Amino acid sequence: MKTRKKTISASEFKAKCLKILDELGAEGIVVEKRGKPIAKVIPVDPADNSKLIGSMKGMIKVKGDLLSTGIKWNAES
Repeated sequence: MKTRKKTISASEFKAKCLKILDELGAEGIVVEKRGKPIAKVIPVDPADNSKLIGSMKGMIKVKGDLLSTGIKWNAES
């Protein structure tokens, strides 16, 4: 079964942009200018970064002092 893509003219998209974005479905919408498709607006997939937390544990070794540049200096000079 073939479904027809939802399309809208560029001028109508410009006039109703915020409302269209609020009601945007998972399939998105095709924006047309003079009857030719020029853009497709689709929702962004939410990023799942939970698997990144702790993924580098045990792989990084700190050598030296992180809070020092290793250069001695005198602030009063």
